[in-house]
Amino acid sequence: MCAVKQANAKTKEKTGEKTNVMRILDQKKIPYRSHYYADTGAVSGMEVADVLHEDPDRAFKTLVTRSGGGAYYVFLVPVSGELNLKKAAKAVQEKSIEMIKAKELLPLTGYVHGGCSPIGMKKQFPTVVDQSAEQFETILFSGGKIGYQVEVSLEDLKKVIPFKMLDISDKMH
Repeated sequence: MCAVKQANAKTKEKTGEKTNVMRILDQKKIPYRSHYYADTGAVSGMEVADVLHEDPDRAFKTLVTRSGGGAYYVFLVPVSGELNLKKAAKAVQEKSIEMIKAKELLPLTGYVHGGCSPIGMKKQFPTVVDQSAEQFETILFSGGKIGYQVEVSLEDLKKVIPFKMLDISDKMH
C-alpha cells in the first residue's frame, strides 16, 4: 500500500492530477508510466512523440470508427502512420468502416478528440492494436485527457481491455 501511495504522489507532483485511465490502471494494479505534455503546445501525435522524446512508432493514437451496419470499433495505430480503412474493415470482418465525426466522440466514448484512450470508454468496443506494437516492450497512448499519455506493456494492456493484434496501418512518408 505504501509503494502505491508513493507512486501516486510522484505522479501527482509531476502531472498535477490523475486521469480516469490512471485510476483504472492503479485499481487493477497495472504498472504504467505517465507522461505529461499539456504545457508544451503539442497537438498532433507526431508533436506529442517529439516533445516527449519518444519514438513515433511506439506512440499510438486511438481511433474510433463505425461500420455501415452501425457497429463501433476502436483501433490503435502508431502516430507515425495512418489507419488503413480497408485493412481495418477486414480485421473486424466488416465490408467497410469510416471514422466517426469528432462531435460524436464525447457522447459515445466519454473522451474528447485528442484525449481518447482505449481504456475507460463508456462502453467497451471491439479493439484492434496495430501489430507493429509487438516490436516494443511498452507503447504509449492517451491517458484519457489532452496533455497526458500512459505507457503500458501489451501484456498488461490485455489485462485491462480485450484486443486483437493485426496489420491495420500504413506508414506515412
